[in-house]
Amino acid sequence: MIEANGGAPAGGIAGWAAHLMESLGAPGAGLANAVDTILPFVPSELILPLAGFTAGQGRMSLVAAIVWATAGSVLGSLVVYGVGALLGRERTRAIAERIPLIRAHEIDRAEAWFARYGTRTVFLARMVPVLRSLISIPAGIERMPVVTFTVLTALGSLIWNSLFVLAGYWLGDNWRLVEEYGGLLSKAVVIVAVLAVGWFAVTRLTRSRARS
Repeated sequence: MIEANGGAPAGGIAGWAAHLMESLGAPGAGLANAVDTILPFVPSELILPLAGFTAGQGRMSLVAAIVWATAGSVLGSLVVYGVGALLGRERTRAIAERIPLIRAHEIDRAEAWFARYGTRTVFLARMVPVLRSLISIPAGIERMPVVTFTVLTALGSLIWNSLFVLAGYWLGDNWRLVEEYGGLLSKAVVIVAVLAVGWFAVTRLTRSRARS
């Protein structure tokens, strides 16, 4: 196991994730990220930089780390989507509230985002801590088309995962700095994503008016 002065500590969530990656390689990063997507109290801000660090140590390919992490995000999101679709709002909410560290207001926040931004929320929420896990619940309840859900989840997750895995890869032994500043990075990514969506909407509206 990688020691704390050279990467992951021997215990805790980081130790568990490091063990998966050492045992399974890049698929281990995907499995750890799938668990993070299903259980929001497992922080991807810790798992993803660790995957990047592990890739930097030559224990897995950098590209494989990003691809498998994204595949794990999609798989975990589909599981939560399926729960929402099968159980409905009230039963899903009741079950979610019994999971440690999940609060009712966080579920309400995910529903409010989905109601406000619609399908775009699935893309944007992949870059917001906790919300990226819970947003799949209202998407499933509302029976958002699975293909659309999967594509937007993959795109949003790819951006988020790439940034954090690359940061861990570049920082090397200092990969834990990514976890410390992960909140700021997530806010910056969301702002950029919102601006991009806004620019696309304005451009499309302008072209439509011009044609009219």
